[in-house]
Amino acid sequence: MAIFARGISLALISVMGLLPCAWAKQERVVPYSQASELKNRFRIDHMVDEVTLIVQRKFGSAPVVVIQPDGSKWYANRHPQTVKWTDAESGDVINIQQPMAGPWQLTGKIVPGSKIVILSKLAIDVEPFPQPLFQGERLKLRAWLTGDDLRLRLPGLAYMVQWTAGFSSLQNKDDANFAAGTFNVGTYQDNGSELDEQPDDGVFTSKINLDQPWGHYQLKIQAQNEVFQREYLQEFVLSKIPADITVVEPEKPLEQPWELKLIADGEQLNLAETFFELAIVGPAGFQATISERMEGATEKELQLTDVRDFGSYRIKGTLFSTTHTGREIVLTLPERFFNFIEPPKPPPSAEELAARAAAIAKAEEEKAKSEAMKLVIIGNVLLLLIGAGIILFLRKRKSLKLALAAAERAAAEKAPPQSVSDALDEIDLTMPDDVDKNR
Repeated sequence: MAIFARGISLALISVMGLLPCAWAKQERVVPYSQASELKNRFRIDHMVDEVTLIVQRKFGSAPVVVIQPDGSKWYANRHPQTVKWTDAESGDVINIQQPMAGPWQLTGKIVPGSKIVILSKLAIDVEPFPQPLFQGERLKLRAWLTGDDLRLRLPGLAYMVQWTAGFSSLQNKDDANFAAGTFNVGTYQDNGSELDEQPDDGVFTSKINLDQPWGHYQLKIQAQNEVFQREYLQEFVLSKIPADITVVEPEKPLEQPWELKLIADGEQLNLAETFFELAIVGPAGFQATISERMEGATEKELQLTDVRDFGSYRIKGTLFSTTHTGREIVLTLPERFFNFIEPPKPPPSAEELAARAAAIAKAEEEKAKSEAMKLVIIGNVLLLLIGAGIILFLRKRKSLKLALAAAERAAAEKAPPQSVSDALDEIDLTMPDDVDKNR
């Protein structure tokens, strides 16, 4: 069935699965004259200047192919410059300027039973930041993509549109955020995690970090892809945390307990509906939780009787309260730290110092005696070793001489006897010169 749009400067054709639509309080049922079974075909009238197609296809499938009335084809990676195309795992967003009039067709793994809706504009609907808004607050706000003032629900839409939230300082010199500049603080998501209640229901939920310097800001929320970009602007004030925790150290830590002072701003908060949830972590696996209601008081003091071990402690806190405007708030308080240090011992007395000196002198004397005894023992051992060595040497020398003498005797006994002529030849018969001169 063909559908015509006349006198429309911007038409949005949305190919959606047959799921129950979660429209806003502008709830409106699209009549049958504006919706029909597609069979991947639709018609564009010659009065349409711009058309945007949102195509839902099977998750992970390839982008669709667009077939014009003249039979020419466009692909996600090949199309004219007048066409903007974003393809995601779950679908395609295609913007066409000055589309050709006539019957168009899509080919691809489009979700069966899809329908077509013609809308006059594409925008975003964002819940504004409340006032007052506090540092560290856990903020749950919603945003929607709208067409023709209706909120769109399309499974996989979160993959086709990226949401970002940013703060810009308004440069008030009296604010803590003076000269902070522009920076991102979070995003909006439709995946069923964090504060988002249900995935793919078309409701995008904020995930914004408000642990920022207090002061005047401008909020900018953008929803964009390669086909379109929409933004929301709002000036607001980020106020100081209306509560605090102070650690009070006792004068005598060994005798008196540590204390915590809880402070709440009665001008901002309903003190009858204000209470603190605290978690304390310390040494040796120490853990403790405290839940304390203010009961109309601006200050309360608590004694930490369980803090007994020396070491470092950390306190994490959450504040639950109601503002005077009736808004329920949850605040994450800045962490607090304290150290339970063992006090130094008193200095020793004169008697203790004298006893220590005597003990040191005695120890040194015993050490000197021990060293002297060691030297005497070592000397005696060396003398014994030297004496034993000399005795052993003399005995070996005497044994060697006796052995040589025995060998000589044995050799003499074995030698042959000399003849008389040989003996006479060995006698020197010459007379000395002195005898001849006396004569």
